[in-house]
Amino acid sequence: MLLDWREIDTVLLDMDGTLLDRHFDDHFWLEHVPKRWSAQFGVPLTQAREQLHALFRSQERTLNWTDLDYWSERLGLDIPKLKLEVEHLIAVHPGVVEFLTWAKQQGKELWLVTNAHSKTLELKMKKTMLGPWFNGIVSAHQVGLSKEAPQFWERLQRFVPYDPARTLLGEDSEANLQTARQYGIRHLIYVNRPSSNLPPQPSHHYCSIDYFTRLIPETGSGPVRLGSVEGVTTHDA
Repeated sequence: MLLDWREIDTVLLDMDGTLLDRHFDDHFWLEHVPKRWSAQFGVPLTQAREQLHALFRSQERTLNWTDLDYWSERLGLDIPKLKLEVEHLIAVHPGVVEFLTWAKQQGKELWLVTNAHSKTLELKMKKTMLGPWFNGIVSAHQVGLSKEAPQFWERLQRFVPYDPARTLLGEDSEANLQTARQYGIRHLIYVNRPSSNLPPQPSHHYCSIDYFTRLIPETGSGPVRLGSVEGVTTHDA
C-alpha cells in the first residue's frame, strides 16, 4: 500500500484502542466494575464477572455500549465515579503525539471521532491533554448512531464536512472500517495493537500498523510505502 499524503486533506481518528491504550477500558469493564458490583450486591466475584460480561456483550455495537448513564442506571453503580478510581491507567499510545504534531504541521484537518460517551471524553481529554491537536471532537452520541452503523459516516457530514476520497480513517475496529469503506472513505488504517497488554493482531482485510509513527514519511510529506495487509512494521518514504 502506498499512502500518498498529498491525496489526504482530512484525518479521522478513533480514541480508545487507537490513540489511547485500551488496557484502561478492558481493565475497567472486565475487572473493576464486576469487582465493585460484586461488593455492592453481595454476588460472588466469579458470578459477577460472568453475568456482567454477558450483559456487556448484549449491548455491543449500540450506543448503550458506551453510555455511562445507561450503565449507571442498569448496574446501580456510579460508573463515572468508578472510572476516577482507575484513571491512572489512562495512557496515550507511543507515537501518537508525534503523529498528531506532524499532521498539523502538514495542514491536515484532524478530527477525533469516537463512540465514547461525553463523560468519558471529558475524563480522557483532561487526563491526556490531546484535545488541542484536533479541529474538533465528535461523539457517536451526538451523531445518534454508533460507528458500526452503515449510515454513521454519511450523518457525520453534518458535523465534519469531509471528502471521503481524500480522507484517512484510523481505527482499531474492523467493523468500523468496514462501514467507512462502504461509505467510500478511501484511506483506511487498522491499529493492530489496541492494548499494551495484548500482542499485535494484524488485520486480514486492512493495512495494519502498530504505531502511528509508521505513517510519517522519513522526509517531507510525500508517500509512505506500507507493508502488506497482514501487518506493517516498516515504512519507506
